[in-house]
Amino acid sequence: MTPILNAPATGPKKVPTGIIGLDEITGGGLPHGRTTLLVGGPGSGKTIFALQFLAHGAQISDEPGIFVAFEESADRIVANAEGFGWKLGQLRKNKLFFVDAQPTPDLIQSGNFDLDGMLAVLEAKVNEMGARRIVFDAIDIVLALLPDQAARRREVYRLHAWLLQHELTAIITAKAGGEVTTPEDQQREQPFGFMQFMVDCAVVLNHCVEQGVSLRNLRVQKYRGSSFDENESPFLIGKNGFEVVVARPLGRGVLHVSKERVSSGIERLDTMLGGGYYRGANVLITGFPGTAKTTLGGAFSEAACVRGERTLFVSFDADSNEVVRDLSSVGIRLAAHLDSGCLRMISARSVTGSAESYLVRIKTLAAEMGARCVVIDPVSTWTRASNGKSAHSVAERLIDWSKSEGITLLCTSLMDELSHRQESISSLQISTLADTWIQLDYLVQAGERNRGLAIIKSRGTSHSNQVRELILSDDGVTLADIYTAGGEVLMGTLRWEKESAERVAGEVAEVAAKLKRVRLDAEEAELEVRLKSLQVELVAKQTEKKLLTRTSVTRERELVHGDNRLRELRGADEVVEVLK
Repeated sequence: MTPILNAPATGPKKVPTGIIGLDEITGGGLPHGRTTLLVGGPGSGKTIFALQFLAHGAQISDEPGIFVAFEESADRIVANAEGFGWKLGQLRKNKLFFVDAQPTPDLIQSGNFDLDGMLAVLEAKVNEMGARRIVFDAIDIVLALLPDQAARRREVYRLHAWLLQHELTAIITAKAGGEVTTPEDQQREQPFGFMQFMVDCAVVLNHCVEQGVSLRNLRVQKYRGSSFDENESPFLIGKNGFEVVVARPLGRGVLHVSKERVSSGIERLDTMLGGGYYRGANVLITGFPGTAKTTLGGAFSEAACVRGERTLFVSFDADSNEVVRDLSSVGIRLAAHLDSGCLRMISARSVTGSAESYLVRIKTLAAEMGARCVVIDPVSTWTRASNGKSAHSVAERLIDWSKSEGITLLCTSLMDELSHRQESISSLQISTLADTWIQLDYLVQAGERNRGLAIIKSRGTSHSNQVRELILSDDGVTLADIYTAGGEVLMGTLRWEKESAERVAGEVAEVAAKLKRVRLDAEEAELEVRLKSLQVELVAKQTEKKLLTRTSVTRERELVHGDNRLRELRGADEVVEVLK
């Protein structure tokens, strides 16, 4: 047991009660060898509190106990407590002793009486069984038989002195002054209020109804010689008995922080998150109805089960079979994981009570199956089961519990489609506590509603700041790349039309480019043909020119030769030189 942060280094010896949470707020339990007064209205849990204190002492602390019943018979009390698993019937053999001390209905009082006779009998029983704990249940029943306030004080002090003499750790229960229906009723003066000044510890139980919701609170009113939590703490009566709901004490130590990533179940969302959620983180997904909050919770659950991690899925909006059917339409298959036991789905529609009861039920179920991941869809339902202040307190304890247990928690939260107010200003106000906050929204364009996803924050990791279109299809869930036109994000039909227009324009440009290439190729070929033709013509002209030159030279030679021959024949002296 970890003491509260402000507990003194030395103080009164304490005995554990076995009541979850109470030993934490009292720094170890009730004062040893002293008397504790337990006050509450009808149905506030006084008898259950006292029985659990005795059962824990007998079973765990090896401290036999005695229960003195002034209102109900011992057999009825034991029968009523069978559902808590304390095995009171077995403990009655040698560890617990029940005394039926309730006045009979036909009792006629004559003269004064005191508690000496009963205390003598109890003293013999204490010595016989070595009892160390004792409970006087509904002491106000017997005190009401005394004639005046002075007589009542006398007998209470007699009882208190007897308890101190035998160093018994005692609980005395007494009813509040009237029916407690509101917190203000706690301020009423109790008929035996002087006992609160006499005892070393006083605990007040309150059971009230606010906005149609049953709420139970406990407050330690005094504790001599010890520090304690003075604020009201909610409590529940569950299958294991009395349980006080407290937050993780500040002195418990530093939480283990993991750098491991776990998949969201959507590959492209993991990329946007820089690798997925941190293990042990708490994730908040907010959005209007129909924005696929449950779908993201289902995708995360499926991914966790594929990794072999036991997962608890709590649905407040639909039956679990409906959730499984609906998610299968977008490629999320949970049925096989339910059959294997890796996934457990709970429909909270059948759970009644306050947000505190929801939290305790979830913690119990998660512990039973050893869950490493928990999905609550939607957690905003808790605002209907409590007032805003208490619902926020429960949500804080939910997150604190998940972190202390290393559980990766994913909660969805419903936004009011008519108000357009952000979740951060709703009654739960847990967006500031979440490690990762994903916002789902509608984008209305061209008469369509398209789903958009944005990561508002993700502590400790870089993440995308883009708004992506969330697409649900038979093939599964994915995110489209961002597409902007003129500074505006386009989704759905507008995006398809814009992409189609750009695709057609691209195809037209490509065809025009091909036609131009063909024309240029033809012109190039034509020019090459012309060039070859001109080259051939040039060669012909050059050849013709050479032939013409050669013919001219030959002819001139022949003429010179002819002239020389004629001169020779004529006997002329002069000879013309032949050109070479």
